[in-house]
Amino acid sequence: MKISARNTIKATVKSVTLGAVNAEIILEIAPNIEVVSTITKSSAETLGLAVGKEAYAVIKASDVLIAIN
Repeated sequence: MKISARNTIKATVKSVTLGAVNAEIILEIAPNIEVVSTITKSSAETLGLAVGKEAYAVIKASDVLIAIN
């Protein structure tokens, strides 16, 4: 796989929740550390996403915001 995004994180699919149009995908990147993504239902089906399958979180953003409480 070659991709222009600089931030790719190898993960395991923990959960796939299909809706009418979108799908919520939860990826576990380390024990108790998760990344949640919403993609189209069609994309989830095309990728064959299923619990336990290896996947990558690909993060491409022009800004990273930082907040404190």
